[in-house]
Amino acid sequence: MDRQIRSSVIAIGLVLCLAGSPLAAQEIIDILFKNGHVIDPHNERNGRFDIAIIGNKIHKVGKDIPASHAKKVIDLSEFYVTPGLIDLHTHFDAYGADLNLQPDHHTLTNGVTTAVDAGSSGHKGFEKFKAETIDKSKTRMLALLNIVGAGMYGPEVEDDPKQMDVDAAVRMVKKYPDTIVGIKTAHYEPANWTAVDNARQAAEKSNTVLMVDFRPKEGRGYRELLLEHMRPGDMHTHVYSRRFDWLDENNKVKSYMWEARKKGILFDVGHGNGSFYYRKAVPALKQGFLPDTISTDIHKRSIMLPRANMATTMSKFLNLGLTLEQIIERTTVAPAKAIRRTELGTLSEGAEADIAVFRLSEGKFGFLDSGRAKMIGDKKLFCVLTVRNGAIVWDTEGLAATEFTNAGPYTNFK
Repeated sequence: MDRQIRSSVIAIGLVLCLAGSPLAAQEIIDILFKNGHVIDPHNERNGRFDIAIIGNKIHKVGKDIPASHAKKVIDLSEFYVTPGLIDLHTHFDAYGADLNLQPDHHTLTNGVTTAVDAGSSGHKGFEKFKAETIDKSKTRMLALLNIVGAGMYGPEVEDDPKQMDVDAAVRMVKKYPDTIVGIKTAHYEPANWTAVDNARQAAEKSNTVLMVDFRPKEGRGYRELLLEHMRPGDMHTHVYSRRFDWLDENNKVKSYMWEARKKGILFDVGHGNGSFYYRKAVPALKQGFLPDTISTDIHKRSIMLPRANMATTMSKFLNLGLTLEQIIERTTVAPAKAIRRTELGTLSEGAEADIAVFRLSEGKFGFLDSGRAKMIGDKKLFCVLTVRNGAIVWDTEGLAATEFTNAGPYTNFK
């Protein structure tokens, strides 16, 4: 055989051998989480798994992923690992109404990687909200657009039907379909259906979902809202508020609630400062009337005495009898489905790497509801680490950090 041909054959054979070898097939892993208790309802995982991240994507979820090709290996054997949480009801239009907050310090610290602002802005102010808050946040910010053009700026505008320009709202939704996931109506006081029906019309025309924050009035009842004015897939928030009459004199859930659930109405917690009461939630939960989604309605008032952040709100439901898996389902895959963003709230391979890590502590803990009534529980969740878009953005216990005795000279500070 000619020497040049023989050399080519040897070279091709060597390439083929290397291509089939484990070394060539092994990609460099940026972060490898080892042996955490993974709860991922989307993929029906509830057990010990490793999670490999390459770039901003989840590369692999499995057992005993080799650590030899990982840049950073983190042992999570003491912790629960979940998809990044989705808070369906927040108020993070930071430069809008006075009650609103900045997102990242209140989301990522609680394992929330996707926050839906629930109607802080309408079509008149949304682009300012997008430029000043949404586009500058590490948290993935989505929005429900208020049917009131001016947004949540009090009864002067929120009670004014002239502010409810359906076509203008629809145009704004269609201009930003990646960010605006639906329409919100809230705080409307006149005893008629104008706000709800205009919001529903805007949701229908924009092919999105509707969230309703509702106060019953004479001639404008809760039963009628659910069964006559909302569509399957629409959401009622603040379900465990004291303002609704869906418990009878014997504390039994009335039949119209089960009928509404069968119809496809979604019931969201929306804890807030005045919208979550143990005296409503406990009898409902005992009868199997669980929320479809768990959200916080977080704002400057609700983060104070009621502590309506996500980790604390989840802890309340854990002490009220929901399993951790039921809670994670209602803060990941369920809200993702509700807003029609099913690529979120999952640890699927190839998905964007949004991950939350929790410590479940046992002891004696007090939790206040919106009526400032107390419940003593024996379990509490603490978010110890959050990954957003492949980067560690919260790490309370230094799980990803170098022990200081091995950190080298101070010049390595970043």
